[in-house]
Amino acid sequence: MRKIGWFLFFILCFQLSFAQYTELINSKRPGFSDSPYSVGTGVYQIEAGFFYKKVGNYLYYDQKTKESIRYKANSIGTDITIRTSQFFERLELDLDLAFVSEDRDYLQPTVHQESVVGLSKLTFGAKYMVYSPKYTDKTKEIRSWKKRNSYDWRRLLPTVGVYAGLNTNFLSDLHKNPDGMSPRIAIFTQNDLTDKLILLTNFVSDKLFTDELENSFIITSTYSLTEKIAIFGEVQGFLRKNVPNDFQYGAGGAYLINNNLQVDASLRFISDERGDNTFLTGIGLSWRLDRHKDKFNIVDSEGNVTKQKKEGGGFFSRLFKKDKKQRKVKKVKARKQKIKKLKPKMSKAQKRVEKEQKKNAKAAKKEAKALQKQKKKEADDYNNNYEPPKENE
Repeated sequence: MRKIGWFLFFILCFQLSFAQYTELINSKRPGFSDSPYSVGTGVYQIEAGFFYKKVGNYLYYDQKTKESIRYKANSIGTDITIRTSQFFERLELDLDLAFVSEDRDYLQPTVHQESVVGLSKLTFGAKYMVYSPKYTDKTKEIRSWKKRNSYDWRRLLPTVGVYAGLNTNFLSDLHKNPDGMSPRIAIFTQNDLTDKLILLTNFVSDKLFTDELENSFIITSTYSLTEKIAIFGEVQGFLRKNVPNDFQYGAGGAYLINNNLQVDASLRFISDERGDNTFLTGIGLSWRLDRHKDKFNIVDSEGNVTKQKKEGGGFFSRLFKKDKKQRKVKKVKARKQKIKKLKPKMSKAQKRVEKEQKKNAKAAKKEAKALQKQKKKEADDYNNNYEPPKENE
């Protein structure tokens, strides 16, 4: 059951315990939402996938030209996320980028075509978990079946994290922001409703202080079917300044290959006020290099915390260093300890019989010894008094 519960978190970076690190990989894929939890210190994680997107009828108002622009497009590309945590368990650093090949057919205000190959997204960011509730461990309740199986209402309290990032503008011409670089902020919440059902909510404000300001929310629910298979459903709403509101619906699943590798697939459909028929499909995988070490404090005989010796080296030396060989220790076999056999408890009558038997055995032994002594004495007397017969006789 514990393994099943942990598997819920690898699909969208979910996790049951307070600690950030888990034995199984924590991935945001294939959903678009994010979790308040980090991957854990010493973990280097790559999440990548291929996608195909078809835009049927996109309409927006250009503040620069004061014109309404409409187009349809087809694009294929890859999105990559690099995540790590180095300084604190609750802090995670990440890099999000997407590389696409896109063809656009403009329908308004003029009819023409444009094609581009290049980056459509390049964002640096960091998130920090500010609050995490503690749930009751029902397995330790042995006195009351009712309490052990009752619902823990503290599960309704969400874990909360905050995010801040920077959208760079080193992008292709079709995806550049005319106002340049822009900040991105978000609040992430997570509710572990049961050991199998997780609810995730994101509130995002993107491209701040620009004409392409975009506010959105994401609600994701994920459920574990088996120890290795999980599914999810997701709804996302976009509230834009110069573009009609979008509502995106997605579903998919993921399969856990091993503790450090998963594969996934998803399908999305976008419905909006302009009658768009946009859909997006993708497949991907997530892999991590696990260099995590649990932290602990060393105390002296008086209970004072002693300072630990820090290992030298920079980022790459920590990333690719080999584990030191352990010092050989002489093995000593433990001596076998004799176990004293316990005598069965006897009644008074049994004790009297046993005592009488011991007394009779002692007397018989004494009598046998005396008889043996008597026989030996008779033999000695015979040998001493023996006279051989004379020859004349």
